[in-house]
Amino acid sequence: MKNLILLMLFCIISAHSFSQNTLSGIITNTKGEPLAGANIVLENTKFGMSTKSDGSYVFKNVKNGNYKVSVSFIGYAAYSNEFSITGNLNLPIVLDAKNQITDEVIVSAIRAGDKSPVAKTNITKDVLKSRNAADDIPIMLSLTPSVVSTTESGIGIGNTNMRIRGTDATRINITVNGIPLNDPESQGVYWVNMPDFSSSVEEVQIQRGVGTSTNGAAAFGATVNFNTTSYHAEPLAEISTTMGSFNTYKYGINASTGLIKDKYSFDVRYTDLQSDGYIRHAFSDHRSLYMSGTMKLNNGLVKANIIHGDQRTGISWWGIDQETLENDRRYNPAGVYTDENGEEQYYEDQTDNYIQTHYQLFYSANLNDNLHLNTAAFYTRGDGYYEQYKEDEAYADYGLPNVTLPDGSELSNTDLIRQKWLANDFYGFTASLLYNTSRANFTLGGGWNRFDGDHFGEVIWQRYAGASEKGDQWYFNNSIKTDGNIFAKVDYSLTDQLNIYADMQYRGINYTMKGSDDDLSSLNQAHNYNFFNPKAGIFYTFNKQNQAYASYAVANREPSRANFKDANGDLNATPQSERLNDLEIGYQYKSPKFASNVNFYYMQYKDQLVPTGEKSDVGYDIMTNVDDSYRTGLEIEVGVKILPYLRWDGNTTLSMNKIKEFTETATLVVEDDWSVVKDTLIQHKNSTIAYSPSVTANSIFTIEPIKGNSIKIISQYVGEQYFDNTESEINKLDDYLIWNAVVTQQFKPSWMDLIEVQLTVNNIFNHLYSSNAYSWGQNYYQNGEMGSWNYYYPQAGTHFYARVRLMF
Repeated sequence: MKNLILLMLFCIISAHSFSQNTLSGIITNTKGEPLAGANIVLENTKFGMSTKSDGSYVFKNVKNGNYKVSVSFIGYAAYSNEFSITGNLNLPIVLDAKNQITDEVIVSAIRAGDKSPVAKTNITKDVLKSRNAADDIPIMLSLTPSVVSTTESGIGIGNTNMRIRGTDATRINITVNGIPLNDPESQGVYWVNMPDFSSSVEEVQIQRGVGTSTNGAAAFGATVNFNTTSYHAEPLAEISTTMGSFNTYKYGINASTGLIKDKYSFDVRYTDLQSDGYIRHAFSDHRSLYMSGTMKLNNGLVKANIIHGDQRTGISWWGIDQETLENDRRYNPAGVYTDENGEEQYYEDQTDNYIQTHYQLFYSANLNDNLHLNTAAFYTRGDGYYEQYKEDEAYADYGLPNVTLPDGSELSNTDLIRQKWLANDFYGFTASLLYNTSRANFTLGGGWNRFDGDHFGEVIWQRYAGASEKGDQWYFNNSIKTDGNIFAKVDYSLTDQLNIYADMQYRGINYTMKGSDDDLSSLNQAHNYNFFNPKAGIFYTFNKQNQAYASYAVANREPSRANFKDANGDLNATPQSERLNDLEIGYQYKSPKFASNVNFYYMQYKDQLVPTGEKSDVGYDIMTNVDDSYRTGLEIEVGVKILPYLRWDGNTTLSMNKIKEFTETATLVVEDDWSVVKDTLIQHKNSTIAYSPSVTANSIFTIEPIKGNSIKIISQYVGEQYFDNTESEINKLDDYLIWNAVVTQQFKPSWMDLIEVQLTVNNIFNHLYSSNAYSWGQNYYQNGEMGSWNYYYPQAGTHFYARVRLMF
């Protein structure tokens, strides 16, 4: 009888604990008008949706328990409330348009919403913090679909980069709070100039393909939109410190005043990061500062940001050959020279040095319940140089006369130390007007920016000095690039299930270069481009669990400064602008314990600039136009709640990246002793585009055995990839599979908000691999066999970071 009673009690308790309820309601404004498209989320669950045209929402199968509901809608104050569910609950919610707006509206014009027909991934601040032991942004984003990251130092600090869908950084549009971040000349982003930027990020959204990008460089593979931290209502302070392998140390402090007089808020963060790097002399000596001030208005806000980075980094642009890779993986050829006695030496100041400061000013306002204005002005100043020791350089290459020695002999060459400088100003504004109704969201906006950059070089030391004076410049050139655009968007609900989306952008670019290059050749040239970029799509909601979308977009892109410079003096090699037609078709499924996204893409290019497999003397990829090429693939994301304490998240991309036809120029060795060589042309059809693996995959197992404890087992797989466009087996990187682990323990004592201890172990199984490679010069053919001068970027074996984070 006793056992029967216990069994009955267990059944009653179980039925109560696992009973399924319905949570429903209508979201309106203070006038009682329904808000269609408002985002409502039950935090720390899989429940989340957008309201229907009548403002209604319904969550089914909600277990008994305590929950926190959060609601956001552009133009309205965010809503958050905690409540308990013990049965079916009707919860009407009213959003106040008269209260102060939040920072979310600053990026509302460029971000993709829940019903936007694009392939996207949102990464929250908490996820970024869990990955932010010491790694730079590209490494932290590498767990998202179609992202492959690389690093020159062998660990995720220093010069890091990423490709998305095989496209390099110059084709990834990146914005911070809606402001373009890409360098207008190179069109890339140098993350080394923004150390520990992730610590100031509230959320990041990656849109693969053309996406909804409206400001800055054209997106030919993806857009990445960063939203920096919002103001804090309450004061806070955070101290974090990290130490790890290769003498890596990171110290950071973050503080906020909270709202002062319910109107003002000030935030500041400072970080100091030091590391020797895995590759010798690839050290990092970085400091960063973030300051933000917000003033709340009756129906808006004014916000100012300063993002400052100061970095000194050991040059590690050049890889190592196969023989060195096998015998001394950590060798760095940069800075190595032979002195007058024939002894090998290393020049300690073979470094890259740069200071960059971003100033941002925002004004956002609710003009009425339906109309929102968002404006921003920005200015970025950058100054820096890299320094090199060069052996046996010709005076003539520096515009200098030969040197006559006291004995009457003449020298035409000398050892020297040189600096190549950049000094630039980048400034502009963006503006958008958003109009929301119960069924439609309209956006009208635009932006303008101007880049003014100086490039010059100085010889600061010569073993045998000539007639040069201190501070002489052997070359100087200036570039001015002006970029303006206007755009209009509409997101319209035809029915409760069917949304349509349209976006039109007109963009104009003027780019001029004047002066001489470092080889003393003239760079004088001017280019003008005018592009029309339309996008359209549909999003269909079958029910709260199943959605599908399709979109088609056209994007055009101008060549970069490097593309023009590499073709300088050869009219036949002048780069052409590129055109992309992007088709995206996706399906999404969401339930409390299982979620999946499947996205098919077909990206057809006209005159795509693809990497040749060669690199310049400063480490960037040399590119060439190919007439007809495409990228197509399937991106799959899955999340499964296996047990209450066990979750698995994974994604994989299967792709084909092809050039339909191109001609390779190779060297034919006529005489075995290389005394006679000539160029030979080889036709290739349907060859794989360089740096485009056909398979990538990521997996994360998250175990939470006790409260405050988390164990993550992470694996990353990158398939074979060629580093030129010939599909040659000798120009191919092997695939690699890396396992990492992150163990986190949180404590919440009464005398402070949080103590967090984290241990990260990367490359657990000590797999020796290279994440990147290139060929120096073109391929050659000797006795019918192909040869190549290949160089690799080896990555570190097993290494770790330990971090302590304190919040007050």
